Amino acid sequence: MADLFDTPSSPKRDDGPRPLADRLRPGRLDEVIGQEKLLGPDGPLGAMLRGGSLSSLVLWGPPGVGKTTIARLLAAETDLSFVQISAIFTGVADLKKVFEAARHRRSNGQGTLLFVDEIHRFNKAQQDGFLPLMEDGTIVLVGATTENPSFELNAALLSRAQVLVLERLSLASLERLTQRAEAELGKALPLDGPARETLQEMADGDGRALLNLVEQVTAWNLSEKLDSAGLSARLSRRAAQYDKSGDAHYNLISALHKSVRGSDPDAALYWFARMLEGGEDPRYLARRITRMAVEDIGLADPQAQSVCVEAWQTYERLGSPEGELALAQAVTYLALAPKSNAGYVAYKAARRAARETGSHPPPMHIVNAPTKLMKDLGHGAGYEYDHDAEDGFSGQSYFPEGMERPSFYEPVERGFERELRKRLDYFRKLRAKRKS
Repeated sequence: MADLFDTPSSPKRDDGPRPLADRLRPGRLDEVIGQEKLLGPDGPLGAMLRGGSLSSLVLWGPPGVGKTTIARLLAAETDLSFVQISAIFTGVADLKKVFEAARHRRSNGQGTLLFVDEIHRFNKAQQDGFLPLMEDGTIVLVGATTENPSFELNAALLSRAQVLVLERLSLASLERLTQRAEAELGKALPLDGPARETLQEMADGDGRALLNLVEQVTAWNLSEKLDSAGLSARLSRRAAQYDKSGDAHYNLISALHKSVRGSDPDAALYWFARMLEGGEDPRYLARRITRMAVEDIGLADPQAQSVCVEAWQTYERLGSPEGELALAQAVTYLALAPKSNAGYVAYKAARRAARETGSHPPPMHIVNAPTKLMKDLGHGAGYEYDHDAEDGFSGQSYFPEGMERPSFYEPVERGFERELRKRLDYFRKLRAKRKS
């Protein structure tokens, strides 16, 4: 992982060329950049160290934000032996050796901080294997993951470890890291101000990626400063962090949905574009925006659902990239449409009532009577044909006998539902009139 810091304190080694990220490896926790919320005096790790106790941890965050570095420095701060393994390359036999070595250290009075990179890659049985050693104090487990621990780690392991969230590095943090790199290299980067910011944006919050980019720029040995266009011509922007089956997938579709619900077309288009740039299947997006039309707009704009379905059909006919424009236009339409979840709320309330009322039959007057026997038994007796009633409305009850009449659908005073509200109120007045 990238090692991020303000001031160098690690002794320099002269054992051959090393990557810039390794040369800038922090020697103390207070040298780590970008994670002040965790490491500050009032942060969870700062409080632990101040109290003289370190519990097992799961460090959750994107690549290149210092998870490995923090684990290594925590071991140094607490006088624990640091052991690092990767869940990708470690099998059951390897784990047994690691556990046995930790038990041996403990018998000699030495604790072990076991750092497990990509801990979510271990299966349930392997994760369970850590529990006895965590409970008896043989190891302090520090796991690192880029995936949501709630979905990827066992509940038993999570109950014994505190989850700490590491943040992607801000532009301000990346600028501090850039300055430290320039001090280590002994020269400034050959970039003007906008190009310098472009370089940092290319790193996309990843400190290690930034230091790799800095090394590339430095190797060009330019005599004049580059502008943003010149830099972009020489370097490729780092691919955005997006996993179509992982946490980023759910975070971005949530952002898109809430931007539409919040009537912000610019934000909605941004998140829509972010997902496309990340390689998301446009058909998935077509399905989700159609759901938004049904769930958050509903009858406030009955046309919204048709707009989404037609955009979906347009994409199926044109494919990418032309068909994606139709989906983008549907997203814009949804964001600006009047919003109502009255239909969604009514549907859920009706489902809940259906579960609670069991198997109550319909009232006899609306039960079909296709045979003489059924008519003799009273099926359909007393049914009032609404077309023959005054105002075309009989006001009869269509709920099971003995069931108090509920009210599920309550239109909002927005869009087309204003008209539906008038109709609903009209029929309620007529129903009350017929009843009286």
